[in-house]
Amino acid sequence: MSHTPHALAEEFPEKSQKISALKEADAHFAKLVAEYDAVNDKVHRAESRLDLLSEEAEEHLRKQRSHLKDHIWQHLK
Repeated sequence: MSHTPHALAEEFPEKSQKISALKEADAHFAKLVAEYDAVNDKVHRAESRLDLLSEEAEEHLRKQRSHLKDHIWQHLK
């Protein structure tokens, strides 16, 4: 299994237990995490050139990932 950079456990290592607990207790948070993971995987595949995307599409995915990460962080504070 390949390592995908920017996984939430890597981004917020001190919050890994809280992430797990919130995923179980809060359906909205669980959906945010699932969306983040899906977008992060797309970014990784594009950066690894496994999927060929335009620069604009790749940048859009990075911005989407950043927005989701910011939203997740608001729940973790």
